[in-house]
This record gives sequence, C-alpha cells and structure tokens, in this order.
Amino acid sequence: MRSRALFATVAVTAATVLAACGGPSDPSTGSSAYPVPTQDLVSGIAVDPAARALLPEGTTELTLGLTRQPGINNLPHAGEVPEGTPVGLDVDLREAVAKALGVTWKQEIGTFSTIIPGVQNGRYQVGQGNFGVTKPRLEVVDFATYLNDGQAFVGASKSGLTSVKTLEDLCGKKIVTGSGTTFQQILEKGTGQCTSKGKPAYTVQYLDDQGAIVLNLQNNRVDAYFGPTLSLRYLVDKVPGTTFLGEYSTTVVGFVTAKGSPIAPAISHAINTLIARGEYQKLFEKWKVPTSALPKSEVNPTAGF
Repeated sequence: MRSRALFATVAVTAATVLAACGGPSDPSTGSSAYPVPTQDLVSGIAVDPAARALLPEGTTELTLGLTRQPGINNLPHAGEVPEGTPVGLDVDLREAVAKALGVTWKQEIGTFSTIIPGVQNGRYQVGQGNFGVTKPRLEVVDFATYLNDGQAFVGASKSGLTSVKTLEDLCGKKIVTGSGTTFQQILEKGTGQCTSKGKPAYTVQYLDDQGAIVLNLQNNRVDAYFGPTLSLRYLVDKVPGTTFLGEYSTTVVGFVTAKGSPIAPAISHAINTLIARGEYQKLFEKWKVPTSALPKSEVNPTAGF
C-alpha cells in the first residue's frame, strides 16, 4: 500500500490532461517522424511439440490480460500505430510464444494494477505488462521470464538534473511514476535518503497514463519521470527538451500465471526453443535492443527486491 505520509501525491484529472493535448504531431499519438519497424518475423514460427505438451491437454486458446498502449510512447515494449494495430517487442514476443505453443490468445484489456489480481482470481490465465520479477509478486504468481529491462530516469528541461545515480540526487525534486509498480516500491523504500542527511525529500506524483506523464514533463510540472529503461530511451528521442538521466537498476521481466500453473513452464520452454532456433534474438534486433535479450528463460528466478 502506498504510504501517503511519505509522499505528497498530486492528482491530475483526465479533463486537465485532455485539454492540454495537441494534434496529430502530439508525441502521445505517434508520428511518421518515428517510423515503426514492420518486418514480419513471427508468422513463420513453427510449433514446439515439447512446449505444447506441457500445457493442459486440448488447450488451443489462452486468456491473456494486458494493457492497451495507444500511440508510440511505450515503444519498444508496446504501442499502436495510427490505425490501431498493436506493435512492439512485447507484441512480437507474445505472438511468437503463441505460435511456438500452437495456441491463440484471447486478449482482454486491463490495467497494470489489475492484471496480477486477475491472474490470481482466474480471470486471466496469463498476464503481460512489463512485470518485473520481485519477491512480493513471486508470493502470489509464477513468472516465465522473457527479457531484461531496467528502472531509469528522464528529466524535464528545467529540472536542473543532468544525471541520477542515487535517489539522493532527487532531493527536493518532483518525480512522476506509475502506481503499483517496482518504481513506486523503490521510491518509497528510499525516501529517507534525503531527510536523513538534512535535505528536502523528493515528492512523487502517481500517473498511469503515459500521455499525461509526457505532458507533465513537457510543461515542467515535474522534474523527472521514473520508468522502464527501454521505453525511456525511446521517449527522449521523441519528446523535445527531455534528457535521459541514467539507469538506476535492472530487473528481469516475465509473463505471469497462477501459482502452480503448468502454463508458466510451457511458456518458458517455448521461449527457450525460440532462443535455440535464433528466432528470439531477431525480435530484439528488429526493435534495436539486442542487449535486453535473455540467454535463457526461467520460471520464478531469484528476485533482487
């Protein structure tokens, strides 16, 4: 649970955000200035019989809980081109896994904070939302890992920040991040780093809409955004006046399933087959993030925090 005593949380209404949005060139909607790779590297992927055999007999469809990501702000993870077609590394990876398992996804849209509970209560058989492996999450769901990501900072033009190596670099600053995330956990855990040294604490604003986050950066309402490294490296190329301030830490990311479900081992086996066949690495090369590829997928690896 978020500690309101530790942070000042600023509420931004949807009406305020929408009133400030721009037209077709708005970075939250995507732009032809930032071409999205279109190579089809998935349709020819063959079924992996060994991975399929790990699924419950007769499985042809799996319910997948995920979040909708309009525009291209969340690339390379996921986004939508103007006609609404989902694109991104996460999209390619889940389709490649489905091909290797010989199943189709029944996709249901949720929010970041509702997908893991949805997996727990059986609404979704699988969840995908750039979920980093953490000790609290491992207590309630199983993971099948599929990439490395990290936690990084992007600064606004008037923030005065040039780099962030420790949370002490943020003292007195306004930070924005998503609720219910590893980013929130890190910021809450580190709040005393400033006050223990007589410095003003940083404050945190929680927003789950990427367009609203971008607008707050552009308008200098916040000093920095704490989010996923892969997406933030893309963000600074699209949003004038923002600066990549550095990666704070790294985390392995995975699909989530119910505890004890046979689906996580099946997904992990399928990913390892894609790795062995060279198909997995090609997806990371397509999205220009080859260093985020894993050498091996694991079920429930040890979590750092």
